[in-house]
Amino acid sequence: MYKYEVVIYWSEEDNAFIAEVPELPGCMADGTSYNEALKNVQTIIADWIETAKKLGRKVPVPKGRKLQYA
Repeated sequence: MYKYEVVIYWSEEDNAFIAEVPELPGCMADGTSYNEALKNVQTIIADWIETAKKLGRKVPVPKGRKLQYA
């Protein structure tokens, strides 16, 4: 289990729960339930990190706390 902040919300447009990882640009998943979205995003986080490493990109260290948005 990764320790990145995950924001989960209901999307009427998608008729699904959406899980986004603010610290990893473009990293998101969906699910028919809150728990499914959370489970799915853990897989996507692993894929995001693996791809970033293969491309030689920096992988952010998880902050483990809520980000402050401007």
